Amino acid sequence: MTSIVLADDEALLRTALAALLPMEGDINVLAEAQDGRTAIAATLRHRPDVLVIDLEMPGVDGLGAVAEIRRERPEQVILMLTRHARPGVLRKALKLGVQGFVSKSAEPAHIASVIATLHSGKRWIDPDVSVLAVTEDCPLTDREADVLRVTGEGYSVADIAARLHLAPGTVRNYLSNAMRKTQTRTRHEAARYAREHDWL
Repeated sequence: MTSIVLADDEALLRTALAALLPMEGDINVLAEAQDGRTAIAATLRHRPDVLVIDLEMPGVDGLGAVAEIRRERPEQVILMLTRHARPGVLRKALKLGVQGFVSKSAEPAHIASVIATLHSGKRWIDPDVSVLAVTEDCPLTDREADVLRVTGEGYSVADIAARLHLAPGTVRNYLSNAMRKTQTRTRHEAARYAREHDWL
């Protein structure tokens, strides 16, 4: 039996997977989480064999949740569900030690088999996801991408600095570099450009 915590902000998908995964494999759903903050709490409390987490969630996103969980439970096995496989995000997730990536459109039977694969100590990246993960055409550094990602959520420079634990001057430098690399005039244009080119 493989125990999991299932984190996804789409209630319909989350409840469907919670019902279907145990029917497709030897899986026990310990808890469900609707956002990153709840996913962190549930994972640290229940200590599942595998955390199945959506990449894009409100508040603390999948990457933010994974980073925090890794600090407390470095051995946690993680399967990330993604609808938009952006190269920069995938590379960051791999650096964080995420062992598996599956498209959110995958069949529950496939997701269940990947959970079993990860639980056995192996890795899995869906082929359509892995193609994007190795695309190295993004000129932005990881930190520049981080700053643009938060900018895209509408935060001020001071808010971005606080969220990323950086000095406001450092944030301005990253934004200035990103605007130069994207040839845009404002940080919001730079964030939009980076998203359109799948760099975030």
